[in-house]
Amino acid sequence: MLTTTTDLIGSPVEDLDTPCLVLDLDILDANLNRMASFFAGRECQLRPHFKNHKCTTLALKQLQAGSAVGITCAKLGEAEVLVDAGIDDILIANQVVGRRKIARLIDLALKAKIRVAVDSQQHVELISAAAAEKGASVGLLIEIDIGMGRCGIRDSNQVLELARLIKNQPCTRFDGFQAYEGHTVGIPDRDERRQVATTSMQYALDVASELNRNGVEVAIVSGGSSSTYDATGILPGMKEVQAGTYATMDWSYRRWAAEFEVALTILARVISRPREGVGVVDFGVKGMGDEFGGPQFVGFPDADIPRSLSEEHCTVGNVPQWKVGDAVHAVPSHACTTCNLYRQFYVATDGVVIDVWPIDGAGRLA
Repeated sequence: MLTTTTDLIGSPVEDLDTPCLVLDLDILDANLNRMASFFAGRECQLRPHFKNHKCTTLALKQLQAGSAVGITCAKLGEAEVLVDAGIDDILIANQVVGRRKIARLIDLALKAKIRVAVDSQQHVELISAAAAEKGASVGLLIEIDIGMGRCGIRDSNQVLELARLIKNQPCTRFDGFQAYEGHTVGIPDRDERRQVATTSMQYALDVASELNRNGVEVAIVSGGSSSTYDATGILPGMKEVQAGTYATMDWSYRRWAAEFEVALTILARVISRPREGVGVVDFGVKGMGDEFGGPQFVGFPDADIPRSLSEEHCTVGNVPQWKVGDAVHAVPSHACTTCNLYRQFYVATDGVVIDVWPIDGAGRLA
């Protein structure tokens, strides 16, 4: 049975059963404080994205760090665990569709301030009708497509029409726009990334200005990321940045946001030395999101990682000093999908476990 108690507090990290997730508290706190400090006193505030870590304890720490107006999440199930944890201002930056899901959304809106993204008349009308039945109020953000090419509206006339529809519906509020410049997040050159992100987000801000001129107030424009926060977060009219990965970081994302350190590692154990210089550790794709590449191992920069992992094994070359039973720390390439695979963080300082935080939003895909 997975340990979710405090039984291991005070133990060396290396004594933990593997694989498991370890959070370095000092690095985590430094990351949270750095991002909060950037937004202190600005027009734009922080709305940290829960999808990175899916841990309500960590989400509460993000709010306590300051400069945060609430929490962003991607799924209704995530919003439910956030509300259960006492967080009462939540943006679901995604479309919530389906009769049962909309009913859950309305139940949640009776307990907390809930906003959700929409991009169609049918969706607005379904939410409004369900909210009216129970006397709830739901804030709606129209999603603007500023370059991702997935959900969202591009045409400003359609945006204006949908905003007016929302304002005329019972039990819904038109609160503004959701816009995400995710297509710019991985542009390697920082100056180019800032320029493209700014241009992309400026489109949503220009549409907001157009609606304001037409008598439809756009109170919120919400978007952003951990690698564009210092570009879109300073634009006039921008109200919220939904940065996520900055909290834990991973080796892939840190290429674009090097001011934040890696707080998250997978503690693994060497289970085999099948050939000279080759070691096998006890996690694979069921223990690490590898869509951006294999892991990097702390203290072993020359380790040779295969392009794809097995389900439960990672075979590593060029590690002649590894011995069976050794504990090693692996930095994942994608923290968000990695955290979703586990059920707790072991929080550590100076290599000693000081707390265990449930990842209570893991697996909440619906």
